[in-house]
Amino acid sequence: MDFRKITEEESHYDNLENMSVHDLILKINEQDKTVPLAVEKSLPQVETLIMRVVNKLERGGRLFYIGAGTSGRLGIVDASECPPTFGVPHDVVIGLMAGGDSAIRKAVEFAEDSPIQGWKDLLEFEVNSDDFVVGIAASGTTPYVVGALKNCNENNIETGCITCNKNSPVAREAQFPVEVVVGPEFVTGSSRMKAGTAQKLVLNMITTAAMIQLGKVEGNKMVDMQLSNTKLVERGKKMIMERLSVSEFEARVLLNEHKSVRNAIKAYLNEDR
Repeated sequence: MDFRKITEEESHYDNLENMSVHDLILKINEQDKTVPLAVEKSLPQVETLIMRVVNKLERGGRLFYIGAGTSGRLGIVDASECPPTFGVPHDVVIGLMAGGDSAIRKAVEFAEDSPIQGWKDLLEFEVNSDDFVVGIAASGTTPYVVGALKNCNENNIETGCITCNKNSPVAREAQFPVEVVVGPEFVTGSSRMKAGTAQKLVLNMITTAAMIQLGKVEGNKMVDMQLSNTKLVERGKKMIMERLSVSEFEARVLLNEHKSVRNAIKAYLNEDR
């Protein structure tokens, strides 16, 4: 199958330096509007991948994201938001990126060029066939990611990917590929823009849908969220008031006693009244 690096193709716009701020943001916005439509076309692939992720998590496995640069950072962000949002342990969804934690803030030169380091990084977490590994690579050619997925496949570990080019090396290695073709970037080759937005949208879908399937949401509420700041405590109190039709004082007492929205509601409903 033919492979074109569409993410690296020439922008539809030129002479950007001569545009006003108004024209720049107007054109960027025009391009950004195309991203959800591109994601929509890939929804069947996204659905298939999520079903496999849910299957693994239900059986006690883990979800790994592995990437480089913007792609790696997006995976780490999505993974890091699962514990506070859904109350899962930090080792259920794990984000890894080329260059390690220091690369989150500052690029590590040539870190993504190693075809073996991604697998080594996964082995540090004792990755195994109970887990699911998603490679994130806008171009679909990142050696760090391609090599990791290849080794996973050789070790009976299910794999998926999120990429923005069709028929890429990453997609060919992934058992469950997600290909969101957003076209050339506004600034040629700057895949932190449309490609990054597309990847973020898909990552949101993966963890949100998976956690809902795992029972981490009731109705439309994050009943298992961690009460880690005043805003979240207030949100939790409001959830309890609405769910149980109790006063603010009663909700506060329940939340202080049971330390979670779910447990507070469950305890209240189980009491003899």
